[in-house]
Amino acid sequence: MSENKLKIRDLVTIGVFAVIYFVVMFGVGMIGVIPILFLVYPTILGIVTGTIIMLFMAKVQKPWALFILGMLSPLLMFAMGHTYVLALHAVVVMLIAEMLRRVGNYKSFKYNAFSFAIFNTWICGSLMQMLWAREKYIEMSMMMGKSYVDVLEKLITYPNMALVYAGALAGGAVGACIGKMLLKKHFEKAGII
Repeated sequence: MSENKLKIRDLVTIGVFAVIYFVVMFGVGMIGVIPILFLVYPTILGIVTGTIIMLFMAKVQKPWALFILGMLSPLLMFAMGHTYVLALHAVVVMLIAEMLRRVGNYKSFKYNAFSFAIFNTWICGSLMQMLWAREKYIEMSMMMGKSYVDVLEKLITYPNMALVYAGALAGGAVGACIGKMLLKKHFEKAGII
């Protein structure tokens, strides 16, 4: 039983992967300077970060590891001024992703891939802030200028968000498959393939 508990080494691994993930997420997020590209950001993020998270899942096959990793970025963003919507949304998403991974006993590629696709929807919470915490989100986004915020207000609607979530799931699935191809050796060693 104790071999399934997170150890210091696992927590260090979580921290390292969280930093890598955050840096890549921030880099990909730069496309958001053009408001319309914000709608495809979750899709692209899933494709780009799939390899990182799939490698993490191969290395740390223990309960709550993915949940902890997944919560670090939203909590940091919350600390940097995002609304409670992002953090609460992420908690729900990460719990679902963690439970899916658990169903696959942490070694099933199918469940790990599905878990990552769900994991990847956490970033949609950053856009949901416009719908669920509008005033605070507008205030936070004003540093980009009024015309930027006006465009975001028109773009971020419930129908558009349905497409954004679908794109996030698809991007996560594609990213997981790319990760599997690139990391075949690591998956074999971890007993996932």
